[in-house]
Amino acid sequence: MKIQNKSQEVLGAIKSGKSLAMQDLYHCNLSGYDLSGANFHKAILVRANLNRANLSNADLSEVDLRGGDLGEAILKQTNLQGACLYRVNLYGADLSEAILQDAQLQGAMYNSQTIFPDGFAYKSSGAVGPHANLNGAPFNTANLKNADLQSVNFLGAYLGGADLSGANLTGARLVQADLRKCFLVGACLRNARLNGANLSGVDLRTADLTDADFEQFESIAGADFSYVVGLTEQMRSRLLRHHQQDLETLNPLTLKTTLASLSETLR
Repeated sequence: MKIQNKSQEVLGAIKSGKSLAMQDLYHCNLSGYDLSGANFHKAILVRANLNRANLSNADLSEVDLRGGDLGEAILKQTNLQGACLYRVNLYGADLSEAILQDAQLQGAMYNSQTIFPDGFAYKSSGAVGPHANLNGAPFNTANLKNADLQSVNFLGAYLGGADLSGANLTGARLVQADLRKCFLVGACLRNARLNGANLSGVDLRTADLTDADFEQFESIAGADFSYVVGLTEQMRSRLLRHHQQDLETLNPLTLKTTLASLSETLR
């Protein structure tokens, strides 16, 4: 069944008061529609587009919403008990008074505009966003491009190969994090704590390292610092104390040595 036809059937069922419990609504596009009070109990909504949808008072208990889009959705008093919200977009979503008991939020993305229920411990829920506690979490090859990660706790986290291009990591704690071959192009790392992180093969071109805190990295072999902003002479000196082999290693993408890239940083 085509996605458009499926969406129209869903809207027709809701309008006539029919239940959509346990229905297969994979990749369904319901963006912007009024779905308030609808019954989606145990429905399959994998990769469904519910962006800006009104789901107030709806029953989304035990739904499978993996990879779905709930950006700017209204979820006031919505029942999400036991829902699988793995890697769901929650940017700007209003979850006021929503029921999130036993909901699986690992990898769900939220930002400073997301409204969670009062008292809900979203910072330790596994969701990704400002002030989240993700120490030691595995995010290898994750797509976190342009993510709002202000003051996030990534101590000892595994971010190898992750795309953090353009991400806001202001005040982030990345002490001893594994950032090997990570993309940090244009990322904001102002006031970030980076001591002991592994920057082997990292692409940091045009990143902002103003007031970043580090004494020594585990490795900077092949890291590209070209056009990095905010690198002081003191910070540069610390980087140049690394082994000559590290400094002469080529970045696998830009094919520029770490030493060469450090001559192209911006004050």
